[in-house]
Amino acid sequence: MKEEVVAVKGVVLAGGLGTRLRPLTAVANKHLLPVYNQPMIYYPIQTLVNAGIQDIMIVTGGNSAGDFLKLLGNGKAFGLKHINYTYQEGEGGIADALSLVEHFASGEPICVILGDNIIEGNIRAAARAYRHQGGGAKILLKKVPDPQRFGVPELEGKHVLRIEEKPATPKSEYAVIGIYFYDGDVFDIIRTLVPSGRGELEITDVNNAYIERGEMTWDELEGWWTDAGTFESLLRASNLVAQSGANKMEMRNAAEVSVAR
Repeated sequence: MKEEVVAVKGVVLAGGLGTRLRPLTAVANKHLLPVYNQPMIYYPIQTLVNAGIQDIMIVTGGNSAGDFLKLLGNGKAFGLKHINYTYQEGEGGIADALSLVEHFASGEPICVILGDNIIEGNIRAAARAYRHQGGGAKILLKKVPDPQRFGVPELEGKHVLRIEEKPATPKSEYAVIGIYFYDGDVFDIIRTLVPSGRGELEITDVNNAYIERGEMTWDELEGWWTDAGTFESLLRASNLVAQSGANKMEMRNAAEVSVAR
């Protein structure tokens, strides 16, 4: 049975310098580090593939960018015919990294996933819902015990009123996880941004711009989610994967993966 191909392009953001994981990242890009028995970058790629997304670009950075090509090649292990690559210089923020894929997106909708985000389930339903949404943006949320560590949405029913970054007093129990759907307008929005106090272009500002337009929807992610950007979360991710068997994540032989075009 062939997998449904979703008419959304996929972007994995795997740049940055990974300073919170030094000294490990002194010699390797964070996203090449192991999570249980697979490189971290495998998980977001497989998340996109499991959602029926076949056209994928990897945004790399740092001193190990060439290692992504050696590891991933053209994506045969994921049943892909081709993977695209581009390079982010320095740490300009998530929105800055996203700006580099404008030529790849070519005005089409995209699903963006941060390279250190690891989930138990899949996002196929969200991808399908976004495709039928016909434009604007969609974010995925997850209830967490410590929302003040993340971007936190203020919600009114199914409407997002505002997203606050690392608020002292969160307005909900939800965190905005690092999986986003955008239409082609996202690049025009990024061009209007000014750097935050960290000197970066913030993805929260992108999301709030869509909210102000009235073009933002959200879904709640099923199953567990974690990032792997600190020593603590990297260990947690490995333990979760080992305990749940999610490392398999439908990682089948290339011959067993249907690639429909």
